Amino acid sequence: MNTILHKAATRGHANHGWLNSHHTFSFANYQNPERMNFGVLRVLNDDSVQARMGFGTHPHDNMEIISIPLEGDLEHKDSMGNVTIIKEGDVQAMSAGTGVTHSEKNKNKDKEVKFLQIWIVPKEKNIRPKYDQISLKDIEKENELYQILSPNKEDQGVWIHQDAWFHIGKFTKGNTATYKIKKEGNGIYAFILEGEVEIQSEELSERDGLGIWDTESIQIKATENARILLMEVPMGM
Repeated sequence: MNTILHKAATRGHANHGWLNSHHTFSFANYQNPERMNFGVLRVLNDDSVQARMGFGTHPHDNMEIISIPLEGDLEHKDSMGNVTIIKEGDVQAMSAGTGVTHSEKNKNKDKEVKFLQIWIVPKEKNIRPKYDQISLKDIEKENELYQILSPNKEDQGVWIHQDAWFHIGKFTKGNTATYKIKKEGNGIYAFILEGEVEIQSEELSERDGLGIWDTESIQIKATENARILLMEVPMGM
């Protein structure tokens, strides 16, 4: 088993006033050759956007883009004709493929929106762009890991063009879980959304990240009430 630890305080940081962003991996003006990616997980941004502000229309191609709102409402518009609101308890996946443009705006008048933006390198280039969004309210569980993303559109959660699986777990103090790798050779990146957990004897706090590979499973224990995001991804780019 191999691991890499990224403590919250070691992330890249950019505060633009309207946008306060922390970067687990190199992004924009934060460039760290030792923090380029974890397998096909290329970007993990922890963003806060002020009221009525947002990202203007901009392009993407050949990337799987996942947005997970943590607080507030985010309006999404894209060149495929989608105009939607994603909010806490939703997950959105957009396959940029041959190319799309989109914008994201905080729809709240008086509070910021907080969300994770995650980029996954696809296993095939120049696919037809697509959009997927679901509410997690009907599938979330207490003290269990539940799947929110997979490579199969027939499975639970949104789907993307990569052999990746995402799970969220909300645990009360003292509860445990085991996660088993779904595809041989994949690794797991654990990101702590809230609270404190112990994974493979490593103590982790809010916004810490832990990458693990060359293993068949991991053990999770909530040392305080906690919520975590597990991202299983191929380790080769």
